[in-house]
Amino acid sequence: MADTTNGGAPAAAAANKPGIRPANPNFSSGPCAKRPGWTLSNLEDACLGRSHRSKPGKAKLAYAIELTREVLGIPDDYKIGIVPASDTGAVEMAMWSLLGARPVDMLAWESFGSGWVTDVIKQLKLDDARKIEAGYGELPDLSQVDPTHDVVFTWNGTTSGVRVPNADWIAADREGLTICDATSAAFAQDLDWAKLDVVTYSWQKVLGGEAAHGMLILSPRAVERLESYTPAWPMPKIFRLTKGGKLIDGIFKGETINTPSMLCVEDYIDALEWSKSIGGLKGLMARADANMAALTKWVEETPWVDFLCKDVANRSNTSVCLTIVDEALTEEQQAAASKKLASLLDAEGVAYDIGAYRDAPAGLRIWAGATIEVADMQALLPWLDWAYAEAKQAEAA
Repeated sequence: MADTTNGGAPAAAAANKPGIRPANPNFSSGPCAKRPGWTLSNLEDACLGRSHRSKPGKAKLAYAIELTREVLGIPDDYKIGIVPASDTGAVEMAMWSLLGARPVDMLAWESFGSGWVTDVIKQLKLDDARKIEAGYGELPDLSQVDPTHDVVFTWNGTTSGVRVPNADWIAADREGLTICDATSAAFAQDLDWAKLDVVTYSWQKVLGGEAAHGMLILSPRAVERLESYTPAWPMPKIFRLTKGGKLIDGIFKGETINTPSMLCVEDYIDALEWSKSIGGLKGLMARADANMAALTKWVEETPWVDFLCKDVANRSNTSVCLTIVDEALTEEQQAAASKKLASLLDAEGVAYDIGAYRDAPAGLRIWAGATIEVADMQALLPWLDWAYAEAKQAEAA
């Protein structure tokens, strides 16, 4: 946010509509924009009308897993599975199957992390679960995490724009397992695999894939827990990862628990092959970082807006959360202006779905992940100024 002595009033030039529009107005934080150049014709090789258990179907699923390992740099001894119900399903599978063997620290600083806290305390009813929380825009004190406990956390808070800066706070000689919801971090941020025992994400975030399918990645330590520990509660079929005390290894070779959409699988493969073509993980991260750099420069020059996350090291480069800080407006007017701004840009066909998440503080949430072109991000910024000038005028009237 730029310094201002005029109460945060927007520049007069912002009253005119900008002449350039983003070529792609899809700035939603999930499902996210498709990759540049995507068309339905990219999916013509999908294994349709065939069983996912057929040789061609199994080959497609195995290829998706192979590409996932290659692009993300996942260690060879980690298991990668395609599971139902998006990232939520993957996280729930991990918690229901693995927790209860030792105390667990639940980290939360936004809505999805808070949801995992609720499930563990109210549904699994774990008496030795400990909440370590912080408000929107902040990280909790990570030094409180006990290495003898399991820990559940989101790497990147999709609804707060706050991420962990690294995994230095996780002990290399930990006794507990680390269960990481990485749904808006995978493919845009550098995950430290040596520190992570369970990683989950969905296809619909950084790669712009389709919803309803999740990824579950297990370290050897997580597999050992699965094979040596039986939870006290009944296990729904859709969560079962073991049989007779042994890992159901087929899940991690493409033999999915339920029927996947082979059209969605093809779309995921397409996104992964595109990722390889632009330099793999490094190329994906560079694209997200370039979008974040464009946003950061604009925020620093713009008096009426600021990042919800004040600590630069903890700011997400994918789900960027902004708040209105114009002192000329009351807090209630700021909230109303942010909604008006999002509505105006939606009506103009310039930016869709950029309002803050329903449980988050009022403001904006702009997706800056790898499928967004930096030229589109740069084209959006003058429109934000225009829409804010319009929204402020409406609130001041």
